[in-house]
Order: sequence, then C-alpha cells, then structure tokens
Amino acid sequence: MPSQDQISLVQRLFVQNTMALRGFVLALMPDFSRVDDVVQETFLTVTAKADDFLDGTNFRSWVFSIARFKVLEALRKPGATVLSLDAEVIESLCATEIEDWHADEQLLALGRCLDELTPQARRAVELRYEQAHRPAEIAQRMGWTVNSVNVALARARAALRDCVERQFNHEVT
Repeated sequence: MPSQDQISLVQRLFVQNTMALRGFVLALMPDFSRVDDVVQETFLTVTAKADDFLDGTNFRSWVFSIARFKVLEALRKPGATVLSLDAEVIESLCATEIEDWHADEQLLALGRCLDELTPQARRAVELRYEQAHRPAEIAQRMGWTVNSVNVALARARAALRDCVERQFNHEVT
C-alpha cells in the first residue's frame, strides 16, 4: 500500500495537471459526457499506484499513459457509443511524445478556430461533439442528408486541425 506522503504527492500533481489531462482525454474520446468519468477513474488508479511514480520524473507522461489505458478500457465497455476514435488511432496519437502535449494551449486554439467556422459547420460540430447527436439526428435537425452531415463534419475537422496547426506553427516561429 502506498505511503500517505506518496499519495499526497501524486494527488497534488494530479490536481495541478487536471486541465491538461481533461484536454488529452477529450482529444482521444470526444464525448463530453464520458470524459469526467475517465478522468475520475484515472485519479483512482493514480492514487492506488502512487508508489509506482518516482518523484522527480515526468508526472504528466505517467498520468497520461494511465489515462490512455482508461480511454481504451472505456471504449471496450458493452454499450459504449462510438463517439470516439478507433483504438488504433488512439495508440498512434499516443505514440507521439506525451511531454510535448500542450492541451491547454490546444484547447484555447481550438476555441478560436471554432469561431472561424461557418455558422452551419459550427452548428453541426456542436450537435455532434458537444451534444452527442448521431449524424442521422443532425441531418434531421438541419434539414440535410446524412451524407451531407458526414461531409460537413469531415471538412470541419480538417479545417479545425489545419487552423490549430497554423496557430501553433505561428507561435513557434
């Protein structure tokens, strides 16, 4: 069983990194209703495995690795809706250096980029990712075909990705 000092340390570090962790989980599983559950399960695991963390090492990398497994676990649960990325895509995203994850900045950039979308594209994105509606429901609400919804969402995701990348490339230079 972990010592109380070690538990206190990892819990304090967890609280300091919660916003970045939520962004990380949200990027892997864009279902607002489930993100908090995964973050809470990550907290419980971090507390239980407090002795596995070595003080002075990269806490964020350690906790993000645990969160990645919690996301994959959540995707395997019976009845899990498919509002998330495929497990292979998650593994691919996580193969990049977790230390380079700038969730706070990316979320701010994403917010700015959402403002640049056309009103219809933004509405489709909000219906899909904030309100968890399926494409058929979105099509009905917006008077579109399901195919039009899928195309609009694909274009919006590409535009958002490009916009966020442009903002980060601009900040770096």
